[in-house]
Amino acid sequence: MSTSAHPSADAIDTGRTVTDRLVEANERYASRFTDPGMDARPVLRVAVVACMDARLDLHSALGLELGDCHTIRNAGGVVTDDVIRSLTISQRALGTRSVMLVHHTGCGLESLTEDFRHELEDEVGQRPAWAVEAFRDVDQDVRQSMQRVRTSPFLLHADDVRGFVFDVTTGLLREIDPA
Repeated sequence: MSTSAHPSADAIDTGRTVTDRLVEANERYASRFTDPGMDARPVLRVAVVACMDARLDLHSALGLELGDCHTIRNAGGVVTDDVIRSLTISQRALGTRSVMLVHHTGCGLESLTEDFRHELEDEVGQRPAWAVEAFRDVDQDVRQSMQRVRTSPFLLHADDVRGFVFDVTTGLLREIDPA
């Protein structure tokens, strides 16, 4: 089974890096590109916070088009201080009002612990300032993320915050009750 959605002859080692291939793909894209004339403000006034997992094609899964939303991704889709920073800018400067949180089944953070930080410290001689934010129960982690958004003093709009778990085998979302 290929791990790429676009297997090609380039998959054979030709001495080019993956980044080289991506830059070449961008050149092909840019040759056909037309400025859509869009504003940075998302049309649907929604920010989606999701995991960085490569199996999540958020635009396709949610029926989104270019310009519809702000997309904020990180390991686990966890609401960290940096996510609050991005959401604050999204709401206060760019007009979003709704927040959708998308975690998923089979997340890599379910197999890590905070020991990961200790291992890094042992290896490089410095402890990371950030937490791993590992979890065992994806539903509870979604609830915690919803709570972090709802209680942030920096966010103007915390009334439309909803959390979901995306099933990587079926493509369906399951909404999580915040209670």
